[in-house]
Amino acid sequence: MFEGEIALVTGASRGIGSAVARALAERGARVIGTATSLPGAQEIERSLANAPVPGTGMVLDVSDADSVAAGFADLAERGSMPGILVNNAGISRDTLLARMSEEQWQSVIETDLGSVYRTSKECSRHLMKRRGGRIVNITSVVGFVGNAGQTNYAAAKAGIVGFTRALAREVGPRGITVNAVAPGFIDTDMTRSLTLDQRDRLTQSVPLGRFGLPEDVAAAVVFLASPAAAYITGETLHVNGGMYMG
Repeated sequence: MFEGEIALVTGASRGIGSAVARALAERGARVIGTATSLPGAQEIERSLANAPVPGTGMVLDVSDADSVAAGFADLAERGSMPGILVNNAGISRDTLLARMSEEQWQSVIETDLGSVYRTSKECSRHLMKRRGGRIVNITSVVGFVGNAGQTNYAAAKAGIVGFTRALAREVGPRGITVNAVAPGFIDTDMTRSLTLDQRDRLTQSVPLGRFGLPEDVAAAVVFLASPAAAYITGETLHVNGGMYMG
């Protein structure tokens, strides 16, 4: 499906990002996955070693403008600019707003939302020249329903939705689609830290009666990045088992 395409997936060393990178690679894309550390980048390469086109890992701090600019300059120099960009990198720093520090606010906004601005800006220049491409941004159900203790995370994820719609209007005339995927409760390292009682209570709010898998989210990303989604842009695809029906 993606033979001859280069896909860049941020935050690809684990969880949803890792599943997305593998799904794209299994369908023929040459995947470049980013991580914040060298061991993370090496783990990405191990994960993608047996793909039809072995993928590569890249150390990139998506919260830092200089790091992103240098990373994309290196990709351009190597002739490896992506035609598919998946903005997945993100962190959470949960606490009630009354206790939230400036650092807890800024770190989440810069990593979760600012990164989407930086990577999309760098990539869109290439996509506009090529007159085609895909940008898929990973947001969250929290950006739609809110969650106590996550005002920073909810603000960043809601901001991604508005960013997606605005950019879709800007670059649509050049044949570029920009969409978002909003996961619900997904079985990742973050949710595995919950107690059994917490997981049970959360599961009760999901009509399908289970947490999603990273592969469920990856399937949605693959669809939006594929030729089958050529006439879909500015949309958010919810992958949450029915817990939110917008």
